[in-house]
Amino acid sequence: MIRRLSPLVVVLALLAVPASASAVKIRVGIGDQSSAMFANPDYKALKLKLSRYFVEWNAISDPAELEKADAFVLAAKQSGVKVLMHISTADIKGATPKLPSVAAYRRSVGKLIKRYKPLGVTDWGVWNEANHKTQPTSKSPKRAAQFFGEMRRLCTGCTIVALDVLDQRGVESYIARFFKAAGRANAARARIVGVHNYSEVNRKLKKGTNNYPGTRRIIAAVHKANKRAKFWYTETGGLTAQGTTFPCSDSRAADRTQYMFTLAKRYDRYFDRLYSYNWTPSPDCDASLFDGGLINPNGSTRPAYDVFKKNIKSFQR
Repeated sequence: MIRRLSPLVVVLALLAVPASASAVKIRVGIGDQSSAMFANPDYKALKLKLSRYFVEWNAISDPAELEKADAFVLAAKQSGVKVLMHISTADIKGATPKLPSVAAYRRSVGKLIKRYKPLGVTDWGVWNEANHKTQPTSKSPKRAAQFFGEMRRLCTGCTIVALDVLDQRGVESYIARFFKAAGRANAARARIVGVHNYSEVNRKLKKGTNNYPGTRRIIAAVHKANKRAKFWYTETGGLTAQGTTFPCSDSRAADRTQYMFTLAKRYDRYFDRLYSYNWTPSPDCDASLFDGGLINPNGSTRPAYDVFKKNIKSFQR
C-alpha cells in the first residue's frame, strides 16, 4: 500500500508548488522619459508594475523639466506603476558638467523628494550612471558617496540605489573609492547598487575584459566592500542604434534583448530588479546617438518588443 501511494503523494506535492516557483525572481520594468508610454496599448499589454525616470538634480528650479517629471509620475501613478526616480546631471551633453556641492544637492534634491514622495515615489537613485564621463560625479566618487549620505537623511523610509555604475573600464576602482569615501557606516547601508551592463549585453561578451568588465566583476567589486549588497539592473537593453558603434538594426536589437534576459537569469541570485531602457524610439534611427526603443516612431512594435514580451513571462512584474 505504501509503495502504491508514494507516487501519488509525490504528484500531489508537485501540484501544490505554485507555478511561479520556477520563475526568475527578478522584477522587470521599463525606464523611459515620456509619460505617453503608459497610454500605449502595447505597453499596457505587458502588465508591468515598475518604471524608471531620471530627473535633473536641479529640476525643482526648471519649470520645463519639472512639468515633464510631474507628467511622468502622475501617469505612472494612474497606471498603477511604481517609479524609481534617479537623480542625474542637468547637462548630459556638456563637456564639463557641473558637480553640485553637497549643500546644493541637499536643497534641490530635498525639494524633489518632498514633491514626489507624497505621490508614491519612494524608490530613489542617488545619482544616475555615476562613473560615466557625461556625469559630474565621474571624477569624484567621494562626492557621489556624500550624496548617498544626504539621500539617506532626506528620504527616510525610502528604498535607495546607493551607487549606480556603467560597465566600463575603471568601474572596479570607482566602486572601491566610493565605498572607502562612504565610511564604514554608510558603506554598510549601501544595500542596493545599480548596474548598467550595456557593453556586456550589446557586445555579447562571454566574460569581462579590461575594457568591459561586465556584471560578474562589478558584483565582485561591490562585495569586497559590502557582502550583503544586492543589485538592480537600473538601465540595460538591446540597442537598436548607438552612433557609429551600433548602426540601426532591428535584428541585432532583438538578439541583444534576448541576451539581456539570458544574463539576468545567470545572475538571478544577485539581482532583484531589471529596468530595460527604453520604450520611446528616436525620431530617426539611422541618425541616432542612442535608440533603445521597443517601438518604432510610427507606433508599431519592433522585433525586440516580441522578445521582451515573451521573456517576461518567466520573470516577476
